[in-house]
Amino acid sequence: MLNDDLDRIARGLHPDPHTVLGAHEAGGRWTVRCLRPGATRVRVEVEHQVFRDATHLGKGLYEVVCEKAPGRYRVEATYADRVVIERDAYSFEPTLGELDLHLFAEGKHLRVYEKLGAHLLKHDGADGASFTLWAPHAIAARVAGDFNGWSGEAAAMRKLAGGVWELFLPGLGEGVLYKFEIVTRQGTIHKSDPFGRSMELRPQTASRIRNGKYAFGDDAWMERRAAQRVDRMAMTIYEVHLGSWKLSSRTRPGEERRDWLSYRELAEELVDYVADLGFTHIELLPVMEHPYDGSWGYQVSGYFAPTARFGSPDDFKYFVDKCHQRGVGVLLDWVPAHFPRDAAALGRFDGTALFEHWDPRRGEHRQWDTYVFDWGRPQVKNFLLASALYWLKEFHIDGLRVDAVASMLYLDYGASHPGEWEPNKFGGRENLEAVAFVRELCETVRAEVPGAIVCAEESTAWPGVTRPAYTGGLGFDLKWNMGWMHDTLNYFSLDPIYRAFNHNLITFSLMYAYSERYLLPLSHDEVVHLKRALLDKMPGDIWQKRANLRALFAFMWGHPGKKLLFMGGEIGQWREWSFESELDWAVLEDAGHRGIQSLVRDLNRHYASTPAMWELDHEPAGFQWIDVNDAPQSCASFIRFPASKLEGRRTGRHVVCACNFTPVVRHGYRLGVPRACDYREVLNTDAAVYGGGNVGNLGEVRVEGRASHGFAQSISLTLPPLGVIYLAPVDDGEPTEAELAEETARRERERAAGATTGAAS
Repeated sequence: MLNDDLDRIARGLHPDPHTVLGAHEAGGRWTVRCLRPGATRVRVEVEHQVFRDATHLGKGLYEVVCEKAPGRYRVEATYADRVVIERDAYSFEPTLGELDLHLFAEGKHLRVYEKLGAHLLKHDGADGASFTLWAPHAIAARVAGDFNGWSGEAAAMRKLAGGVWELFLPGLGEGVLYKFEIVTRQGTIHKSDPFGRSMELRPQTASRIRNGKYAFGDDAWMERRAAQRVDRMAMTIYEVHLGSWKLSSRTRPGEERRDWLSYRELAEELVDYVADLGFTHIELLPVMEHPYDGSWGYQVSGYFAPTARFGSPDDFKYFVDKCHQRGVGVLLDWVPAHFPRDAAALGRFDGTALFEHWDPRRGEHRQWDTYVFDWGRPQVKNFLLASALYWLKEFHIDGLRVDAVASMLYLDYGASHPGEWEPNKFGGRENLEAVAFVRELCETVRAEVPGAIVCAEESTAWPGVTRPAYTGGLGFDLKWNMGWMHDTLNYFSLDPIYRAFNHNLITFSLMYAYSERYLLPLSHDEVVHLKRALLDKMPGDIWQKRANLRALFAFMWGHPGKKLLFMGGEIGQWREWSFESELDWAVLEDAGHRGIQSLVRDLNRHYASTPAMWELDHEPAGFQWIDVNDAPQSCASFIRFPASKLEGRRTGRHVVCACNFTPVVRHGYRLGVPRACDYREVLNTDAAVYGGGNVGNLGEVRVEGRASHGFAQSISLTLPPLGVIYLAPVDDGEPTEAELAEETARRERERAAGATTGAAS
């Protein structure tokens, strides 16, 4: 039996090599066995600094018999070019405890990233690296790396409970490259570490040991974040693809090439740029390691590894820290829906469908040619939950944008033929396991990382995406408002002559604006695949295109909901976005494009300093139409109210937004207003500084005691062509008694009208 075990040990196929190798007692004597392929001589330390020659058993196996327990013995191996003295890997107890294994099997080990994968630590008095791997169907598992010539036969792992394999290798340090050799029934495969914290730069796929030493300096930010409420915070997001925002010029011998900016360079250039423009957050397209540039990061191979394209994990921590110290939050695109089929990644990890669902109708995404996670398997769920918490806790990320939620929720997503999907146990099309997973994700983040945001990119009418799980919702903090995005871009792409007949495209969103907590996105998806850049979508000549884009931004910033704008939109880039080249910064040589950028900066500053623009984004009390029905003139006007309105006051420090979506100047345009005071023009998209014609109201508008739109007073405006203006009451004090009485009467009339409508219904 021993000979059979030794043979399997020599071939790296033994599932528990520690039972054969290492020190073992029998009949009062100790036998020490070790595996040193290629050695010409092996000696074992039988007492402190006393070595004895070991007997070669063949195939690189050596044995020494001694009278006493050898304790923390060392092995001296002589090779043709070197002599190595080290502790034996098979003399160590497991680095994983029973509780760790139990929690992982239950799907409840939220810090499992501290246990699985590769970690530098001191174990039983020795410095080295622990390797742990989940591969329950593997015949054997080994560690191969640059430290052993990429041959793992002498670094076979032992199998613990729950299909977890483990090995401690003394003497390894920071930066070591490694892979797992997994022996399956089909043969030996080589895989990157699913829990690896760093990886080689593509096309190489090895994992790299990184423990990290970065110390954050953002304590004040983190304390404020823990107390924030997403529904009552200002949020304007600049969406960025790090590899194509801006490139640097670096010279190589004999050639000139453009290269990526590093995380640390981006921490200076990008963060300064975003802070100057006044965005409250940066949202990064996936920075988790991925093999293919053209996936933009959405086909993830390293769920715990920042991509090596821009530097090390500590470099990325520096980037996040710098954002926080400049007052900018960081959101990450995170992809728990699917993963690539690349041989070194998660697919068929131990020779079976392990991370993906075994049924191809549920485990394969045909449109994207990727695998789909098995969210019902506890260890897979644990893997994803731990990944989410890892970024939020270890990197101080402020929130996750969960990609492709719709593809997770529906079993028939992307199916076009019978037999491509199977109903759930109740006969429906809902993926019950995915629903349970996203609910647990949101609840876990809320409990473990107070103040962190979880946002859903969900494009269907699934009800309650942002409602709490205990009410039947999914529990997200925010949902992308894809309906608003599609309707608004369709409207603005129309020639103004046709807008009167499509007025509902810019008003319909208020019919459902409070059914969820929405974020308004103008994202990367809208400026690729021949959809054209935002500026190029606009109709008319160059002046009209720019005016339309400025009006779009001002309308968006005034509309209820948080805001997201993809890079390049703020400078009016003409070209569609390409991941292979940087933004067209040269357009800023033109004053018209600098004007668009200046408008975005001023919109952000006005927005952040004006609570009425964001305090009640998700409550009906924060918005009121003045005139929703002026389709003939393609005009719309509304009011944004601050939280003081919830105290029963409709007035106070509100903002009036008036929009003219035609190239015709509207003189004497009357609007009813809540306050009996003059109004100040606080922003005008047609201002010359933004590239407009300076048509407006000379900074201030007199109030008149003329009733209009249900208000006792009104103002007469000049609306600029293809322009939007914001107005605020000059008197920022509390409303007068007469104004409060008028508001009380208004509310009574509205209640009476509502009761009458209800009775008629």
